[in-house]
Amino acid sequence: MRRILLLTVLFTITILSFAQKKPSAIGFSFNLIDFQTPTDIKNTSLHDVLKSGDWHKGSRLDPSFSIVYWKGLTGHIDVSARYSGIFGSNTLGGLTNNPDLQDYYNELEAALHARALRSTALVNPFLTAGIGVGNYWKNFEVAPYAPLGIGVEVNIASEAFIHLLANYRLSFDDKKLPNALFYSLGVSQSLGKPKPKVIPPPPVPVVVNIDKDNDGVVDSIDACPDVAGLASLQGCPDKDGDGIGDKDDKCPDVPGLAKYGGCPIPDTDKDGVNDEEDKCPTVPGVVRYQGCPIPDSDKDGVNDEEDKCPNLAGVKENQGCPVIKEEIKKKVEKAAQSIYFATGSAKLLAKSYKGLNEVVKVLNENPEMKLAIDGHTDNVGKPEKNQVLSDNRAASVKKYLVSKGVDESRLTSAGHGQDQPVADNKTAAGRAKNRRVELKLNYWITTSN
Repeated sequence: MRRILLLTVLFTITILSFAQKKPSAIGFSFNLIDFQTPTDIKNTSLHDVLKSGDWHKGSRLDPSFSIVYWKGLTGHIDVSARYSGIFGSNTLGGLTNNPDLQDYYNELEAALHARALRSTALVNPFLTAGIGVGNYWKNFEVAPYAPLGIGVEVNIASEAFIHLLANYRLSFDDKKLPNALFYSLGVSQSLGKPKPKVIPPPPVPVVVNIDKDNDGVVDSIDACPDVAGLASLQGCPDKDGDGIGDKDDKCPDVPGLAKYGGCPIPDTDKDGVNDEEDKCPTVPGVVRYQGCPIPDSDKDGVNDEEDKCPNLAGVKENQGCPVIKEEIKKKVEKAAQSIYFATGSAKLLAKSYKGLNEVVKVLNENPEMKLAIDGHTDNVGKPEKNQVLSDNRAASVKKYLVSKGVDESRLTSAGHGQDQPVADNKTAAGRAKNRRVELKLNYWITTSN
């Protein structure tokens, strides 16, 4: 492994010594390294990894920084030498099962970058390939890898550069170092002197014959010889400074565009979105919908941003959802009054099933409806235990309904302990009323407070 480290250093020195074209640059980058995703792909498949959605979780990305030296070999090929420091990696430790991992890893890497365009291009995509070696263990063992990837370079006046880079790092010793994904955002500063600005030669002196308006444009070529103007507009004035002479400007006091006769881009519907950006130029709308009104998908008079049921026609009084019929409400309320549990327990008694089955039937017949299940107790016993009991009883009802085929996403359950009595807890009758489960139908998920 020490030989591989030596070869990496020699390779870096060799390619840097031949670099001639592009000026040197030194830079810094922030990186994220993913050791887990390539291992997941290897153990399962790319399709399964993408489907799971775990690949983009921040918990599997290890932070890193780099100091990078850049140099040009030819008009299209750059070389770089990179030192990277990686902070403690739980993912690498979990993959290698090596107790001798350091809390901070060192990496040295050399790479070639083949650019699609010349180095003077503003935005320049490139391919990259190289060799690297890292020290991850306390006993200074090293592991080699090859970075292969793509990137984009943004050229800022050949004095500074922004680099976006994504690599697949192929390990040469997967027992010590798994394959990894490497993402980097960096900036670099050119070490060479910026190109001197080219100062244009002074204009050829114009022999002035007659210039009545004293604007520097002789009358023979002045389109507005009696009014002082600009040479760029053949001696005509431009009050609004939009580059269109006043004689041709339909809106001489307001900056505009030539295609609108010197007037600003129109806003036909006066909604603050000009017609070129307005997808509904004749109907007032809002900016976030590109000049169109807030949509009302179900055409019930309640716009989608305020409509709890945007795809189901309803009424404004019910937040855009249909009004639930009284007979359906009463059927569910009656079922709630017939829910029984074993004393001091969340176990449903069999005599509760008939009413709950009626609730299942209502939900099956009205697939858009949701159900909130709220548990309550009397004040006998400790409040903490009453809270747990009410939670568990509401959850038992939810579990039963799910067991009968009701989609769990349509149900919520919550316990409120002894905090919301409906009767006086000083009497047995009152306490009996307070020991209850309430079932509330709606068209959106909600819980009572």
